[in-house]
Amino acid sequence: MAVILGRKIGMTHVFDDAGGVVPVTVIQAGPCVVTSVRTVARDGYDAVQLGFEALPERKVRKPQKGVFARAKVTPRRVLREFRALADTYQVGQEITVGEFAGGDVVEVAGLTKGHGFSGAMKRHNFSGQRDSHGVSLMHRAPGSIGTSNVARVWPGQRMAGRYGHERVTVRGLRIAKVDADRNLLMVKGAVPGPRGSLVMIQKTADKAKARTAARAGSRTNSAQGARPGR
Repeated sequence: MAVILGRKIGMTHVFDDAGGVVPVTVIQAGPCVVTSVRTVARDGYDAVQLGFEALPERKVRKPQKGVFARAKVTPRRVLREFRALADTYQVGQEITVGEFAGGDVVEVAGLTKGHGFSGAMKRHNFSGQRDSHGVSLMHRAPGSIGTSNVARVWPGQRMAGRYGHERVTVRGLRIAKVDADRNLLMVKGAVPGPRGSLVMIQKTADKAKARTAARAGSRTNSAQGARPGR
């Protein structure tokens, strides 16, 4: 199960073998280095920690110097952990986009675009009230927020507030193309975050192929178990 860190560059399109246009998100991924491996015996959980983007020695904080010294790697600016991969990687191992291939299914996690303090219509996709007779200065108002005799606002009420800048994981994306020379991954579809934001990419099982294989196996078993007609 391959994992890697990268920066979102933007969106473009490529052409598949049939000549069709495929919209893709270009990600500058890796090279990353394994800076630490967490184990249940020592840390209470299994995980692997990756470092991404070189950091000058003068900018390394004192508590982090020991982490890089033990791993015998150059300092890295970004450190992130992936769970349940302690048996897959060793400390000091380098990870590149060469571990991925076109057609692989991945999940991408990142922080969505921040929109600041937004109104109810923008934040919750409300349609607003009609712009006709009978509506006065209430076109973009959120409307009623509950009964009048409660004297408080119910928790979870959809109102104005901070919109965006939340961690989101998009699953079931497929890699369209890998450019190993430039450390680029081209993922079919959109991934969360603005241009230049950090994303975490992890290869997952191809559930579509698994379902197809399961259906084919069930049909084969049914055909073998059927009794011949009399």
